[in-house]
Amino acid sequence: MLTRPSGAAEGFARQLADAGVQGPVVISPLLQIETLVAPDMAGAAGVIFTSQNGVAAVPGRDLPAWCVGDATARAATDRGWRAVSAGGDAEALYRRVLADAPEGPLWHLRGEHARGDLAARLNSSGITVQEAVVYRQRACALNAAAKHLLSGHDPVIIPLFSPRTARQLVSQAPFAAAVLVAAISPAVAAEVANLDCRARIVAARPEADAMIEATRGLFDAACRIEDRGKLA
Repeated sequence: MLTRPSGAAEGFARQLADAGVQGPVVISPLLQIETLVAPDMAGAAGVIFTSQNGVAAVPGRDLPAWCVGDATARAATDRGWRAVSAGGDAEALYRRVLADAPEGPLWHLRGEHARGDLAARLNSSGITVQEAVVYRQRACALNAAAKHLLSGHDPVIIPLFSPRTARQLVSQAPFAAAVLVAAISPAVAAEVANLDCRARIVAARPEADAMIEATRGLFDAACRIEDRGKLA
């Protein structure tokens, strides 16, 4: 069961299929992206993106863009930015911008909910950064297909990509199905610590490729649960 916004969920479903991870997929977005008005960035020396949603929310420009990970950097490049990937999380992005020491001013174009106080930390370190909220994430309930899946007896693998999505999922528990969670980061895993799970693993890196491997790893566990159920 994929809980990302529809476009991202469909893309991840294709990546899973391309990687040979087979099985029925139910998409039930737990967050809906609403794009807001982009700021006037006249005089900006570059931007910072902490998600692909931020990239999609603003027009592309021929400026440097420091991006949290490879997928976000690819999305930024596709829209015309001169993208650099920090290859990790917000802490890695902070260190990369600090190491590159751009003169600024930079804009951190982000969602309504952000972690790490990135702009404030960079400003404290001498790099001028303004920030603008360019999208918001509206929480959604599980759809009928997801509720039906989670009320059944078959095991359900749920890759989770953000703490807010994880919290939204937990708010709608408990579930009858055996749930197996792949979390993109320890912060996401912490949000499902009290969820009744048959398995809970954290991806080796906060990237889509690592999430595919984590999801693949849960398939064996799901098959064992399913086989035990059939024997019973």
